[in-house]
Amino acid sequence: MPRPPVKPDVSRPKAVPCFPPQRWFCAVAGGLYTGLPGRLFRGAHGVGGRSRPAGEETAHRMPSPYCEIFRKHLRPMEPLATGMEPVLTRLEGIRAVMFDVYGTLFISGSGEVGSAERSTAAQGSLEEALGPLEEALGAMGISTLGPVEQGVEHLFRLIEMSHARSRRAGIEYPEVDIVELWGEVMVDLVRRGVVEESAARAADLRRLAVEYEARANPCWPMPHLRECLQRLRRNGLVLGLISNAQFYTPELFEALLGQPAEGLGFDPRLQYYSCEYGRAKPGLDLHQMAAGALDRRGVEPAAVLFVGNDMLMDVLPAFQVGFRTALFAGDLRSLRRREGDSRLDGISPDVILTGLPELNECLSTALD
Repeated sequence: MPRPPVKPDVSRPKAVPCFPPQRWFCAVAGGLYTGLPGRLFRGAHGVGGRSRPAGEETAHRMPSPYCEIFRKHLRPMEPLATGMEPVLTRLEGIRAVMFDVYGTLFISGSGEVGSAERSTAAQGSLEEALGPLEEALGAMGISTLGPVEQGVEHLFRLIEMSHARSRRAGIEYPEVDIVELWGEVMVDLVRRGVVEESAARAADLRRLAVEYEARANPCWPMPHLRECLQRLRRNGLVLGLISNAQFYTPELFEALLGQPAEGLGFDPRLQYYSCEYGRAKPGLDLHQMAAGALDRRGVEPAAVLFVGNDMLMDVLPAFQVGFRTALFAGDLRSLRRREGDSRLDGISPDVILTGLPELNECLSTALD
């Protein structure tokens, strides 16, 4: 299918309110008020939010204590063979490579970003989600006075409600603020008598999100990741990230590779995490922002390769903005071919990779 001519859209999406109005939950002066008169519930580190304005540099992002939580719980994992054969073509003129994170750079136990993206799938395996929540609360010293099943169900329900609310506001593919939703979950657990209000008041909601994610969605670097990035960097390619993500996603680089993404060669001005914009893939917003930023550097869309594990979330939007595309088929957990999806009619990746070293082979003409 011919690649459409594309003029990058350099506009920024409008900011999305972090705290949509709720009957019993609202944000006032940095705190979360339940529907109980005069009672304030605020996580020790506040709630989440779009912490970085669009395009703002991230080079000075400091490691957080949440890194240690990931290090404590994550263990080596191996990718599962997909049975696919690589389709490798020498790609001429590539000057920049943009990557997805979950399922592409990191093996993901769930196949994608954690609780914020698994509402449908996870409801089919609710029992698997209960253990991580009980353990996460226990790690924070929060005793439970009853079953936490309602908390997990409520989280999934809140994700769906948040998506529906954003779509009514005109955002076709929204992203949730997972810390905000955990705040609502804690309020619900207090109302149900499962968690004491004093414990909920003192809870660090960001830590709760990380404690849960580290258990519910174990991750590990893909084989040969560091070597792949080193070679790309040595040969002068610009590297960036476009990922459906939450605030803890950047912590994985520091936790598992000992360096922030910037230290591994990812340009701090080319890191686009869905949680920071309230927009998610397969919407075009993140890809359009990346295309616009690269265009201002003189890098045309046809000189950009996007590498991702999902035909719908990665290959389609990259194709639509004019990028070249690589489907990463290196792990059965995360490979999403989306066969039969009419949105992908006529769409095929330029190359199919079954391991990261193959990327260097496809770019060998440009690199050598």
